[in-house]
Amino acid sequence: MFARCGTAKDKAKSEGDTVDYAAEVKENPIVTITMSNDEKIVIELEPTVAPNTVANFISLVKEGFYDGNGTGGPDYSIDGEFSSNGFDNNMKHERGVISMARSQDPNSAGSQFFIMVKEASHLDGDYAAFGKVIEGMETVDAIVVVERDATDKLLEDQQMKKVEVDTKGF
Repeated sequence: MFARCGTAKDKAKSEGDTVDYAAEVKENPIVTITMSNDEKIVIELEPTVAPNTVANFISLVKEGFYDGNGTGGPDYSIDGEFSSNGFDNNMKHERGVISMARSQDPNSAGSQFFIMVKEASHLDGDYAAFGKVIEGMETVDAIVVVERDATDKLLEDQQMKKVEVDTKGF
C-alpha cells in the first residue's frame, strides 16, 4: 500500500471511515511532461478510476522523480488497480491512455508507465490505466518512430526534462 501522500483516503483509513473519491474530486489533476526538445504531453489523470495509482504518480512528479530520469524505480511498489487484481478499473487501453508498467507480479508497479499509441484490449483488466493524453499525442507518436537498434533500444534518447502537475485539489 502506498502511503507517502497525505490524502483524505489516508486520514479515513486511520479513522476507520471510507472515502468516496467521486464525490471528492471536482476536477481531475493535469500533468504536463516537457520533453528535452521542449515538446509537451498533457495528461488528464483519473483519480476516481485508480486513486492510489494517481496519488503515487502525483507524489513522484512533485518530488521531481521523473525530471531528467531515464530508468529505475522508486524502491517500493504499489497494489495494481485493475480487475484481474480484484479492483474495479474499467478504463480501456486505447490510444492516448496512460497505464502503469509492472512485472509478472500484479502488485509490482512503482514509477514506470506507458502511453498507448493504439488500442490494445489484451491489456484491459491486467494493467492499471489511470489517465489520458489530452494534448501532445503528436509528441508521443514521434517518440514511437525513433529508430532502434537490434535490442530495441532507441538510438536517440527520449528524455522527460520536466514533469509538472496541477492537482486541482486532489
